[in-house]
Amino acid sequence: MEFKRDPRFGRMIPAMVTPFNADLELDLDRAQELADRLVHGGADALIVNGTTGESPTVFYPQKLELFRAVVRAVNGRIPVIANVGDNCTADTVYFAQDAAKQGVDGFMCVVPYYNKPPQEGLYRHFKTIADSTDMPIILYNIPGRCSINMEGDTTLRLAHNCDNVVAIKEASGNFEQIKYIIDNAPDGFDVYSGDDSSTLDIMELGGVGVISTIGNVAPDRMKAIVDLAAKGEWDAAREANEALMPLMKGLFETSNPILVKEALSLVGFPVGGVRLPLVDATPEQSARLASIMREVGVLD
Repeated sequence: MEFKRDPRFGRMIPAMVTPFNADLELDLDRAQELADRLVHGGADALIVNGTTGESPTVFYPQKLELFRAVVRAVNGRIPVIANVGDNCTADTVYFAQDAAKQGVDGFMCVVPYYNKPPQEGLYRHFKTIADSTDMPIILYNIPGRCSINMEGDTTLRLAHNCDNVVAIKEASGNFEQIKYIIDNAPDGFDVYSGDDSSTLDIMELGGVGVISTIGNVAPDRMKAIVDLAAKGEWDAAREANEALMPLMKGLFETSNPILVKEALSLVGFPVGGVRLPLVDATPEQSARLASIMREVGVLD
């Protein structure tokens, strides 16, 4: 696999956690510190308030505060991508307009959850959003959370018909579908792994990189993996990937982002707890996570 160009938003994009204080209110100062830490750690761009950022429990006015704070902290060093996706098309359109005013560089929009629209509904949902803005849009397909899969033909229809639909975060786990998208997408359309543990497999199919959870904790390590793959140094990439794989999988032993927040605390960069209905890691989960982190060399 030969990579002929650099993707618009780079190859290693952490999906930032959202820091909270002791009262589980937004900690914007810590969010800015985290953004700066991730830039220095090698992030190529940042996703703000995605699944890992607890988007279901951060309400619209708080999302805008968060976008604004991260944009200020990053200060143009890398792109900031706002997750604006919702399961109501009209709400997404209006919210995206507000988000654009905060200075972000792009949007991520998830497949509508709960309503279970047919493929034509998915197409019209994303086409309506794309037509309402000039901002570049990353689609996000994650059937495990949305209960439906956006099929490859629907993704490709959007990629070909909407100039500002520029990428997809694919977390379907369906490698046949992912390869079909990669092989038939227009030039300039990027396919990202939505699962850290699948990144190298997807890059071998022609994907460009990852929108990453582990990138919060070990951005330099994940960046090294995707950069080695992009240079065609597959043996070194596989070795680095295998060394980090226990933590890629370990962070998902309970619902994300419970353990990635715990991992940040363990490395000495606490970002607060999680909001209900999520609950913080148990002592047993924390101890197991610490053991895995030591095993892979992320924790002394």
